[in-house]
Amino acid sequence: MKRPAAITDLQRFWKPALRIGRCASLIYVLSFTASIEGATAAAPASGLASWYGEELRGKPMANGNRFDPNQLTAASWYYPLGTRVWVTSRSPGSPPRSVLVTITDRGPAKRLVRQGRIIDLGHAAFKKLASPDVGLVEVTVHPKPSRSPG
Repeated sequence: MKRPAAITDLQRFWKPALRIGRCASLIYVLSFTASIEGATAAAPASGLASWYGEELRGKPMANGNRFDPNQLTAASWYYPLGTRVWVTSRSPGSPPRSVLVTITDRGPAKRLVRQGRIIDLGHAAFKKLASPDVGLVEVTVHPKPSRSPG
């Protein structure tokens, strides 16, 4: 499985930032997010998707809103907040299913990104791709093309 360049960048810079201290980690996360938003915002990515639900209901997300597991939302490090992306399942033996979600939070956790996880879907979005009992599903993520003004 080919990893997006952003994962390689995360692995290369995250550990040194942790050694320097908490402040440097925060600065790194902010610069890492900015570089992802600028450099890889239009790039499709393939990897694993997971879901999160009731345990986080009402908690604040990175975009400032409260999480609702019934909305079609997702957490990703690879796309700017507010970006709409198509998430398509790639499970062998079953037809591909797609869902359009909005990036509202940051995630998955760094240790999970290193294991190939590229997006966390809200419960409602994951149910459109697979049974939540599955837990993880192989996906391809494509940003929805934005309409040009005029």
